[in-house]
Amino acid sequence: MERLPEPDAAGRTVRLTIDLQADFALNQPLSPFALAAMQLLDREAPTYALDVLSVVDATLEDPRAIISAQRSRARGEAVAAMKAEGIEYDERMRLLDDVTHPQPQAELLAAAYEMYRRGHPWVEDYELAPKSVARELSERAMTFGEYVGDYKLARAEGLVLRYLADAYRALRQSVPEQARTEELADLIEWLGELVRQVDSSLLDEWEQLRTPGVPLPAAVPDSVPPPVTGNTRAFRVLVRNALFRRVELAALRRWDLLGELDGAAGFDATSWRDALAPYFAEYAEIGTGPDARGPGLLLVQELPGRWEVRQILDDPARDHDWGISAVVDLRASDEAGEAVVNVVGVDQL
Repeated sequence: MERLPEPDAAGRTVRLTIDLQADFALNQPLSPFALAAMQLLDREAPTYALDVLSVVDATLEDPRAIISAQRSRARGEAVAAMKAEGIEYDERMRLLDDVTHPQPQAELLAAAYEMYRRGHPWVEDYELAPKSVARELSERAMTFGEYVGDYKLARAEGLVLRYLADAYRALRQSVPEQARTEELADLIEWLGELVRQVDSSLLDEWEQLRTPGVPLPAAVPDSVPPPVTGNTRAFRVLVRNALFRRVELAALRRWDLLGELDGAAGFDATSWRDALAPYFAEYAEIGTGPDARGPGLLLVQELPGRWEVRQILDDPARDHDWGISAVVDLRASDEAGEAVVNVVGVDQL
């Protein structure tokens, strides 16, 4: 900012020296730090969008129920692994002290926080809290209901929803346009649509506060969100997540969980196992890294009433001739508030 020698026509005595989006806001105590920390991230890294989300996650207050569930799971998995290695009980208990919830980018953020604190001592009043909540939801390609069910958070689902709404607002308002990429824009749209489909009133109230003179969209019955297919950009991410969830389960060979997802549509656990048997006879694994979940491996043909999609599998040889073919029912998706994906084939072209 710069101070003006004389007030301008609106009576302002200062002005911004850079262009920011109209709704830009530093809406958390540590938002100024987050803005500085984003400049340390590698914009060309395949995980850039998720790393920006980790920076925002770290500036939000811990949702204790989620953090507790994550820590409990991490310790349970650690104990099982240590037992398998034959580590004695006392040593296991000592090692468990170092096991906690996921904290992506923790080292970078801690170093950045220490550097920032030297010039901005007021930040010491606020604790940096690295965690992975919104990021984990994206990385695991889960719906809100799947996430709540996986961590058994039914009694705290309101807290989960409120946290995700806060993360969406912080992302949308605190990340300047020049720091955004197409993938990050997709992520922001996806998170907003996820919250809106669970409880549109949270975001409707916020939109009314942001633009008090602009009426909300055409009135709909209470608690009924707008059609999920209306936001094409966010819906495409929902479809991509639904397909990638199947990729992850296939990589783990969890035929039982795949059967639960697609059995009702006729593609049960046996169908999944038999379809991928030739794949695993040729390749040792299915990739699930950043390249595997990128938009380049999802082919979408938009047709009236449905999308025909193919999720290409990231095989070790990069042949990319195996994939999951599916049909997305647009009407059913609007009724369900999420992407309704019906798998029709898993094969090699």
